[in-house]
Amino acid sequence: MTGDFQTIRRLWISLLERFSRMNFGLAIVVALLTFTGFMTLFSAGYSYPWRVADQARNILIALLVLIVFANIHPRYLIKMAIPLYVTGVLLLLATLVAGTTIKGATRWLNLGVAQIQPSELMKLALPLMLAWFFQNRGDRPGAKDFIAAFMMIAVPVALIMKQPDLGTAILVATAGLSVVFFAGLPWKWILVMVGSTLASLPFIWNFVLHDYQRQRIITLIDPTSDPLGKGFHTLQALIAIGSGGVFGKGWMEGTQAHLDFIPERTSDFLFAVFSEEFGLVGNITLLVLYFILICTAMRIAVNAANTFSKLLAGAISVIFFTYTFVNMGMVSGILPVVGVPLPFMSYGGTALITLGTCTGILMAISANKKYKDD
Repeated sequence: MTGDFQTIRRLWISLLERFSRMNFGLAIVVALLTFTGFMTLFSAGYSYPWRVADQARNILIALLVLIVFANIHPRYLIKMAIPLYVTGVLLLLATLVAGTTIKGATRWLNLGVAQIQPSELMKLALPLMLAWFFQNRGDRPGAKDFIAAFMMIAVPVALIMKQPDLGTAILVATAGLSVVFFAGLPWKWILVMVGSTLASLPFIWNFVLHDYQRQRIITLIDPTSDPLGKGFHTLQALIAIGSGGVFGKGWMEGTQAHLDFIPERTSDFLFAVFSEEFGLVGNITLLVLYFILICTAMRIAVNAANTFSKLLAGAISVIFFTYTFVNMGMVSGILPVVGVPLPFMSYGGTALITLGTCTGILMAISANKKYKDD
């Protein structure tokens, strides 16, 4: 009996210690965003009840994944870097060969028991791989190290562009480049890269972008040029945002959404539904929540124990920022429509699980920030 009591006591003390090291600020803001997203999706998906039920399931799965990764010590995350990256690249290759094509894009791979989108895996696998890479290169990586890192980024990004999926390619590239930047990429390299990108824009426009991608950029400049076609999404979203006014029309009272004027209102354009129902005040509140989320992630990166944890947490904070900025930007008409979900709010299982994994990793890094031997 005494031995059993001691075992229970040690387990209880261990649980209390883990609980005390939990980042409550991060947990609260993620919970608020998820709850807000689910309530908005409930309103937007009134005619799609199965989507509401699916999202409830997705949230539970993402929560489970979050809890699992929050309890994985960063020293074990390092060991996952190479296997995850290699698996992700192989799955992307398999998608090109035997993937499922929907609406002209081959982005999904049917595994029999489930259909997955391998590009989502690379949003985390790539920064994980690069963080491991620079962890092993010391405090001052050289030119060869940065070139190798760019090659690691180029492979999955090229495969995702081939699908084609410009939105995910941008997110994956941004996540990877953020690690390279935080690893100490010299400013002269950055200036050369920016200059080269600007100089290559005509080539990218004529030979890299697909016709529908070029049309999206043209539509961004003048949505009224094709109000019932390519510009329909943007125009209806802007009408919804504007009609919300200062205080909004109220939950479940958005006419643009309930009369089916907003396309993809439960996923990529959920922000338009939120804006119509909660107005400017709701939007400011939402921006504050995302600002707190990103700042919390950056603070975890600054206080992390070692290079690997710092780079990985920094990349995750950039992922959160990119998701938020691109989604709100495209819905508001300041960026082209590229199909990026609003973090923790938009409908979608794979994206939500990816974000849950990122949050769990941040919590693990935050909880183990005192352990220099991670």
